[in-house]
Amino acid sequence: MTQLQPPRPLARLTPEELSDAARSTVSHYQQRAEDFREGTKDHDVSQNVDALLRHLPGPAPQRILDLGCGPGRDLATFRARGHDPVGLDGAAAFVTMARAATGCEVWHQDFLALDLPAERFDGIFANAVLFHVPTQELGRVLGDLRRALVTGGVLFCSNPRGPDVEGQQGLRYGSYLTLKTWSMFAMAAGFERIEHYYRPTGRRREDQPWLATVWRAR
Repeated sequence: MTQLQPPRPLARLTPEELSDAARSTVSHYQQRAEDFREGTKDHDVSQNVDALLRHLPGPAPQRILDLGCGPGRDLATFRARGHDPVGLDGAAAFVTMARAATGCEVWHQDFLALDLPAERFDGIFANAVLFHVPTQELGRVLGDLRRALVTGGVLFCSNPRGPDVEGQQGLRYGSYLTLKTWSMFAMAAGFERIEHYYRPTGRRREDQPWLATVWRAR
């Protein structure tokens, strides 16, 4: 199989700039953890949950990594639906909240320095999280996720879409990619696309800021 090359990064950051971007983004969520929990606890992401679950390589229980699990809302959903979920977040406050709310194993890790066991998971749920990874590091991070999946495992991603721009917005760093650019990064990391859609459903494309993609690990 021909090895695809990821696209060029949209921005080149120094090691210090990368560290600052990660630290400030985590700090944003750490400082606002309680408000974030209250503000998102009733968000309906069932469309995204279903998009992952229907493509998993087998029936429940499947081993799922909830990447950027936050306070644990979706972690609880996966457990309630009979799966074996593990959470991961970079904000210590979210790790504490998710453990208390779900009783699940939750790992405290930096997204730019993931330490994941090889072929541990059947599915990875990355809902509104990977857009915080600078494109300079995105190919490497996606490669880490690919190695953590079994062959045939599934990666779900939902990110705010954009015209291929990235940078600091307040305390948070964000990369806002088109479907084409996001797909190039994912395919170069060893994934093939199963499906994609835009959210919220039932609106005009210009009123659908979220791009959801589902990938199979080759």
